[in-house]
Amino acid sequence: MAAHELRSQGWFGRTGKDGFIYRAWMKNQGIPDEEFRGKPVIGICNTWSELTPCNGHFRELAEAVKKGIIAAGGFPVEFPVMSLGETLIKPTAMLYRNLASMDVEESIRANPMDGVVLLCGCDKTTPSLVMGACSVNIPTIVVSGGPMLTGRYEGKSIGTSDIWRFNDAVRSGEMSQEQLTVAEACMCRSAGHCAVMGTASTMACMVESLGLTLPTNAAIPAADSRRKVLARYSGERIVQMVKEDLKPSDILTREAFENAIRVNAAIGGSTNFVLHLLAIAGRVGLDLTLEDFHTQSKGIPLLANLQPSGKYFMEDFYYAGGLPVVMKALGTKLHTKIRTANGKTVEENYTAVRSYDDDVIADLDRPFKTETGLAVLFGNLCEHGAVIKPSAASPHLMRHTGRAIVFENIEDYHARVDDPNLPIDETSVMVLKNVGPIGYPGMPEVGNMGIPKKLLEKGVADMVRISDGRMSGTGFGTVVLHVSPEAATGSTFAIIKDGDLIALDVHNRTLNLLVDEKEIEARKSNWKPSHPVATRGYVKLYQEQVQQAHLGADMEFLKGCSGSRVTRDSH
Repeated sequence: MAAHELRSQGWFGRTGKDGFIYRAWMKNQGIPDEEFRGKPVIGICNTWSELTPCNGHFRELAEAVKKGIIAAGGFPVEFPVMSLGETLIKPTAMLYRNLASMDVEESIRANPMDGVVLLCGCDKTTPSLVMGACSVNIPTIVVSGGPMLTGRYEGKSIGTSDIWRFNDAVRSGEMSQEQLTVAEACMCRSAGHCAVMGTASTMACMVESLGLTLPTNAAIPAADSRRKVLARYSGERIVQMVKEDLKPSDILTREAFENAIRVNAAIGGSTNFVLHLLAIAGRVGLDLTLEDFHTQSKGIPLLANLQPSGKYFMEDFYYAGGLPVVMKALGTKLHTKIRTANGKTVEENYTAVRSYDDDVIADLDRPFKTETGLAVLFGNLCEHGAVIKPSAASPHLMRHTGRAIVFENIEDYHARVDDPNLPIDETSVMVLKNVGPIGYPGMPEVGNMGIPKKLLEKGVADMVRISDGRMSGTGFGTVVLHVSPEAATGSTFAIIKDGDLIALDVHNRTLNLLVDEKEIEARKSNWKPSHPVATRGYVKLYQEQVQQAHLGADMEFLKGCSGSRVTRDSH
């Protein structure tokens, strides 16, 4: 590639004062002059942070990427961006996904990069980095951090999904706090993100199924040396992608998004997938809707026997062959001729693979479960839609009518859920309001509400639960999420009262409040907002600009792509 074709030469290829400034200060890091003379400059966007434990090994991973870039004749430059640690950040990492995407977008555009490698792992780091990179649209490849090794407690395999089981066991008196502390030390026994098909692993599968990574990226454990090999190969490949000028807009076609939705259904991926894929589609200018998730998931059974929908862990998934095996099993249900980041087609990437464990990855003719991994609901309670994960729910609750027990906000839930006088039984429908994008704000993972203690003691393991918030991809149960419009907008969801009948019918994809329309309108006319409203800073901007869940909860002004051109040049 000629030097003048490289974007970075707009900085390093200049003569006189301007070129002097750009090169001289970089040379204080011991970089020789020839590095600036026409080599593709590759940014390594690193979300390493000690406050993001899932990404704690990314310094080492970045070094592997650098080796690949250098070997291919590129010039690597590592840079940090805001890192979102799901386990620590308050009030919720989702509040900051859009902020991190802004950091990524502006960091890439403002600096001399010809291509970028995105190092992502923990839940929101993947969509935020991809969203930001898509809005710049220079050659991009993703390297995920990989899942941690499977935990072991009292001779049994455990992962993040077991936290919910342990919590209920402690609340019901079946497990002591001392036992919980021991289990705590047994679960996270290596670097990496959650060991189950939670949101982090779902995001890793999402970017692989979209074609933004090298094959097998999704499942290689963080502690496996092959994760560093893939990182090195990704460094080599991004240099070639710059030479080919292969950009996200070339890869992220409508067919790629349809593939990702179908794959997500087959693996039982997190419901958070819906929000993040919608947001990415908005950045590339693709008109993707909730209805697309319904139509594209329809008829796709569950093939991956992974927690929380099944038995096994991501480590087992990799040893069984990983995501390429699932994609091969789906066969003609995918668009197989579209191009991916390595330059090959989807079909070329999986032709030679095979399953090494049919109990972990099933065949399309003999699926693990016939229920799809995702269902979209519509009705008067969710005019713009809601989602549920049938593969992780209870079959006997897929069609259920019950009386609402309403919690107005998360504080109300915590104050009353274990009140012995709460008028609730196993047929009730638990409703949690004001935990949507605006109402919380940030849409936290609280939708899989814990079942009241008095019902746990009776042996109740699941109930219908509905909210305008999210749940962790590691969670499970008959949980309806992402109700849109959310309660904070004065929607029908906002005016539900204790005792109202709610009808859920997953088979027919409906969710309805069985209250007379005139009564609904009367309640709406008397509704008054009760959610917290920020008066300054990013949270104020977020509440004013965030879109509803059915649009991906991105901010209105961030939709679209501004490209890589720097509009003003002060030198």
